[in-house]
Amino acid sequence: MSNLRFQVVGEAFKKKAVAVEAPESVTSEYFGKYVFGREQMAKYLSKETVKKIRDVIDNGATLDRDIANHVAAGMKQWAMEMGATHYTHWFQPLTDGTAEKHDSFIEYSGAPGEGVIEEFSGKLLAQQEPDASSFPSGGLRNTFEARGYSAWDPSSPAFIVDDTLCIPTVFVSYTGEALDYKAPLLKALNAVNKAAVDVCHYFDKSVKKVYSYLGWEQEYFLVDEGLYAIRPDLLLTGRTLVGHESAKNQQLEDHYFGSIPERVQACMKEIEFEAYKYGIPLKTRHNEVAPNQFELAPIFGETNLANDQNLLIMSVMKRVARKHGFRVLLHEKPFAGINGSGKHNNWSLGTDTGVGLFTPGKNATENLQFVTFVVNTLMAVYKNNALLKASIMTAQNSHRLGANEAPPAIISVFLGTQLSAILDKIEKSKVEESITIEGKRKFNLGVSQLPEVLLDNTDRNRTSPFAFTGNRFEFRAVGSSANCGSAMIALNTAVAAQLKEFKAAVDAKIASGMTKDEAIFTVLKKLIKESKAIRFDGNGYSEEWKREAAKRGLDCESSVPLIYDAYTKPESVKMFESCGIFTEKELEARNEVKWEIYTKKIQIEARVLGDLVMNHIIPVATRYQSVLLDNVYKMTQVYEHTKAAKLSAHDNSTIESLSEHIAAVKDYVEQMVDARKVANKITDERQKAFAYQETVLPFFDKIRYHADKLEMIVDDEMWSLPKYRELLFIR
Repeated sequence: MSNLRFQVVGEAFKKKAVAVEAPESVTSEYFGKYVFGREQMAKYLSKETVKKIRDVIDNGATLDRDIANHVAAGMKQWAMEMGATHYTHWFQPLTDGTAEKHDSFIEYSGAPGEGVIEEFSGKLLAQQEPDASSFPSGGLRNTFEARGYSAWDPSSPAFIVDDTLCIPTVFVSYTGEALDYKAPLLKALNAVNKAAVDVCHYFDKSVKKVYSYLGWEQEYFLVDEGLYAIRPDLLLTGRTLVGHESAKNQQLEDHYFGSIPERVQACMKEIEFEAYKYGIPLKTRHNEVAPNQFELAPIFGETNLANDQNLLIMSVMKRVARKHGFRVLLHEKPFAGINGSGKHNNWSLGTDTGVGLFTPGKNATENLQFVTFVVNTLMAVYKNNALLKASIMTAQNSHRLGANEAPPAIISVFLGTQLSAILDKIEKSKVEESITIEGKRKFNLGVSQLPEVLLDNTDRNRTSPFAFTGNRFEFRAVGSSANCGSAMIALNTAVAAQLKEFKAAVDAKIASGMTKDEAIFTVLKKLIKESKAIRFDGNGYSEEWKREAAKRGLDCESSVPLIYDAYTKPESVKMFESCGIFTEKELEARNEVKWEIYTKKIQIEARVLGDLVMNHIIPVATRYQSVLLDNVYKMTQVYEHTKAAKLSAHDNSTIESLSEHIAAVKDYVEQMVDARKVANKITDERQKAFAYQETVLPFFDKIRYHADKLEMIVDDEMWSLPKYRELLFIR
């Protein structure tokens, strides 16, 4: 096995960049080639059908089946001309991935056996019936109750992967409960649209729609495929469960924004070419902080579509990386001691009139609108800080948060000095005082050849989980493997509920005799004061902040199973139900799913860790121990006792260390297995998850400590697992 490691390392070093053939045309000419977007609709659908389907997409009009039939006919023609032979409803079950069942276009043309024709009706486009019993439902569906439905989402365009037309859909149970992320996300976006439009009408009556925008920043690691294949932990869990840190990791900070390795750049180029064909507007690529860590990010887009595109790009990344001899690691913490990977969610709201609601305005009215939406967002985050944390918390993300530049597991908001000063001033000001917000300041670098730099109104706080960054908020706590929908459902719902409360309070003040501006100012001042606890511009990693956050009443819980309770608190249930997003039954079911997934993740890792140390590491360590014992014995055969003892002193010490670490590993593995057996007998999913966290998970670090010590002791030529220096620095 050790020979295999060196063979794979040698092969990895010899690999060259795979040649990537660039498209013959410029990006704008093939962008969206595989997508049935507006351009394709105009070509394959009648003008009347295009008009109606755009009304559905843009204005939420009801889709009738006749229109679905017309769309299906045009979509099928386009898809077949593109080489598609199958179609599938592409949906997002509660697994953080996507699901699909492929069906051929063919149907019998007459009686069975008399030939086939290609058909695709509006009924097949609009609705299908995948088996719901095999997907996580949290008890909403019994195993024997298999029926579930996927239903077409016209607002996200269909696309083609290989020979299959993929139709984005929602996924619901036979009794109507959501079994996915898309259905509640669409409801949350509708809720924030309605609530925000109502508030916008205080400032501009012409606003008809408010859009939620999402810009994700996808971080990931690339590991040579050969090295990946002989690391059982990477193969089965996505992270290294053992492994001593490399002498050099990220401490020199020489990888961040450095020159992109040749093999990696070739892979990135092909990912971009593929992304553009799917209409995914990738804008940025660069080295991240940790060695072999990278990032890609698109131009921001409407939240529902952006989320679908993120799920698609993760699939594209995995497929393309294998062509280049890599495996993509999307786990939030694949390697100990260095940066984990997140997926920063840049979130904003904008009107159909082209106004960014988090962008400072040019006059007092526009600035009052800006402050209104900022303050209501602050209040929404303050009241729901535990829920927002629950929306991004997983077994994987718990390893990342609070270390190596990842934000801490305490939700706070960074505003920057200028915006904080403005809110403080409003809190103490009189109603008639206008709001002045500076634009970008100029900063002269003092070198005549260099231009003036325009400074943003805020700096960037790398330790803040939720930061204002100029014209948007950046939710930095989202994990790299997550479905952004989870965070976006919670955030948009919280803001929608808060805007509804704000409007009710303002309207009540107006009814009591206040002018509109007086009412808005009065309510804003109250909200600024009440939400002050969520504002924090300092170091989120410090112990002082943890103590201060607790004093402020912010949620400081770090237990993943307990964090999920935030979903079913009375105030959360009331908020989700009032906005029409989830029922209490659905929230309880989703928590059951979260607890079950958490347990299974830890359970799998425990099994893999036990196998890894007992069947890979202990045998190698024992073999090396035998070599040393043999050497000590031979010393006694050659030299007299005193000299032999002196010459063998180091070997004897090493043998003793090996024995201690081997014994500790065996003992801890045995205890971990026993703890797992006890936890497995628990039937309540919440209690089982808690048991796994409290009684099984603590053994991971104990076992790893001794396994990593063995790695540093055992002869390198005997060690069979690729080491961190190889996983992180072979590019």
